[in-house]
Amino acid sequence: MTTPERSTKPYLVRAIHEWCSDSNFTPYLSVRVDAGTRVPMEFVKDGQIVLNLSYGAVKKLTIGNDLVQFTARFNGASRECSIPMEAVIGIFARENGQGVFFPPEAVAGEAAPAVDQPSPSTPPAGGKPRLQIIK
Repeated sequence: MTTPERSTKPYLVRAIHEWCSDSNFTPYLSVRVDAGTRVPMEFVKDGQIVLNLSYGAVKKLTIGNDLVQFTARFNGASRECSIPMEAVIGIFARENGQGVFFPPEAVAGEAAPAVDQPSPSTPPAGGKPRLQIIK
């Protein structure tokens, strides 16, 4: 009997979060909101939300293999958030846009390889940060 292959996605999310924290960057988590995602819906735009996961912004942060869970304050009110790993689009540093992203069509919870992006020296169209692999 073979053991099913584990997704690399939660490991990459934890690694980029740690890298951001060690580098004094602010880790941002980009999330596709669906029925299984518990986040403040009033901050969801176009079915997505970007969350600050820095240790100063969240409490009780757990980045598990299936869920990202934490408590954070939104407009002064403490809220519990729970994000299925399948809903995570990417994690990146606010300051320079470096990080990894995952295609929405990841097969069976598997993270597809992250794609190199050009250097974030010029702001991308739409004002959203570009994500890239950290080498």
